[in-house]
This record gives sequence, C-alpha cells and structure tokens, in this order.
Amino acid sequence: MKVIFMKDVKGKGKEGEIKEVSEGYARNYLFPKNIAVPANKGSLKQLETKKKHEQARAEEERREAEELKKKIESLTIELTAKSGEGGRLFGSITSKQIAQAFKKKDITIDKRKIELPEPIRALGYSDVPVRLHPQVTAKVRVHVTEA
Repeated sequence: MKVIFMKDVKGKGKEGEIKEVSEGYARNYLFPKNIAVPANKGSLKQLETKKKHEQARAEEERREAEELKKKIESLTIELTAKSGEGGRLFGSITSKQIAQAFKKKDITIDKRKIELPEPIRALGYSDVPVRLHPQVTAKVRVHVTEA
C-alpha cells in the first residue's frame, strides 16, 4: 500500500515522502496515529501544494536574509575593551558581545549565528562571519578600541 508520510518515521520515511508499506502496518499503526495518509489523487495534490508553499516560504526567507546581509555588511560594530601592552586585550570579545552590539543598532541576531572561530583578543579591525541562512553568510566588520 502506498502512503504519504506526514511525520518522520525512523527507518521508514521522512515527512512528505511517498513509500510502499504493508497494509497492516498502515492501517494499524500509521493511519490511527496520523503519521501517514493513503497516497490517492487528493492527498497527492495536497502534498504538491504544500511543497510549493514551503518552497515559496524558503525562497522568501533566503531573500530576507540577502537584504539583511546588505544591511549588516555596510555596518561597523564598535566595541571597547581594556588592553595591555602591544594591543592585547584583558579578556576577549565574544560572539555574545557582538550580538549585543547588533541589538543596540536594532538588528536582532542570535549569538550562535555569529561564527567567531575564536574570541577576538587584540585591538583593531576584524571581519566576523554571520550565518543568516544556510545559503547566506554576511561579514561584519568589528572594530575593537581601547577603553
């Protein structure tokens, strides 16, 4: 019996997949728990429209991320920290501090999206990558000055 999975089932199929399963498994387990529906013309049409809507939504998210990328790349984040000889910082600048600086400029970015390979430990300019979307990464310029 062909079914369309509405949820992921480990070892059987992912959401939106059309698979062949035994009739007993479908009737006794998948259908009562609303994990799958029979693959008929109506449900296949629903699946197509659902995929189109998801695709349009994903494209919209990517476009919004591109716009945010342009806005972020035009910014320079100014941070201050105490430093010792040779421009070495006492402590370091972390992704959390960069996220807070974004918040002051009315841009909300999760600190986990700021891909700082290691904390900034010196005065000066640094380019920090920010992952806005799986396909969109922006580089923000961070300027660390003496406090």
